[in-house]
Amino acid sequence: MISIVTGTVRAIHIDRLIVEVGGIGLSVLVNPATSSSVTLGSSVQLFTSLVVREDSLTLFGFLSEQARGFFELVQTVSGVGPKVALSILSVLAPEDLARAIAQEDVAVIERVPGIGRKGAQRMILELKGKLSDLSASDTYRGHQPAWREQLTSALVSLGFSPKDSDQAISALVNRMQSDGIDASTVAMSDLLKDALANGKSSRG
Repeated sequence: MISIVTGTVRAIHIDRLIVEVGGIGLSVLVNPATSSSVTLGSSVQLFTSLVVREDSLTLFGFLSEQARGFFELVQTVSGVGPKVALSILSVLAPEDLARAIAQEDVAVIERVPGIGRKGAQRMILELKGKLSDLSASDTYRGHQPAWREQLTSALVSLGFSPKDSDQAISALVNRMQSDGIDASTVAMSDLLKDALANGKSSRG
């Protein structure tokens, strides 16, 4: 596994850099922000992720370890490969995506080329709670939409443990997304009824 590449920039393209390391020129795929931040002939250190395919070995490079971790994590989402992951990095900084995931902001994620509404909803569902460690700031750690915080409080007051209430709400969101419904637009009383009907109280 090639984790770090340090060398001299020999060529700059919008989507890749040629970095000379020990007399060998490595082609490293990068996003436009990375390619525009380096200069020809300068020394550069890239945190890299090697993607192995049957017919190719492709190096993806990032200026920070945080960005590389973000790149690798979003590929755990169904349907997201390395090129889409790199595209996400071109549009959203790790902390921006962490905030969008925490606040379940589909519109922000939809700005990424190749990610439609369903893809954004799937990303929120699968990455919920996993991006806080990648955020450059703790500002968004554990932050939830107001409706979700209210529903959590209501469920806990009715005997649910925090873990059970979170599971019940996540299941509720999943069901509603399957029906094309945005949970934030549903009345709190209806959300509570749904969660109680399908959830599991720690007292039960």
